[in-house]
Amino acid sequence: MAQLVFTQQLGRFMTVPQVETSAADLRSALDAAFADHPRLRGYVLDEQGCLRENVVIFIDGQRSRERKILNDALAPHSKVYILQALSGG
Repeated sequence: MAQLVFTQQLGRFMTVPQVETSAADLRSALDAAFADHPRLRGYVLDEQGCLRENVVIFIDGQRSRERKILNDALAPHSKVYILQALSGG
């Protein structure tokens, strides 16, 4: 099972889950996490269902570049980190 880890930056807004899923792609994995934790969706995706500008996702140590379709493939034992990126100067 792939594991989704929502890092502690989101912890100031809600309890941050770790979710295991058999989803084959990132979008399906996120949808599974949102089904159990619906408030999380608004912190990760915008109103069009795209990744928010301040959110970054790493799959097995590689940054996901696709922000709209979110169709990155997941391996059965992938580790996915979802975090808020730091911005400012």
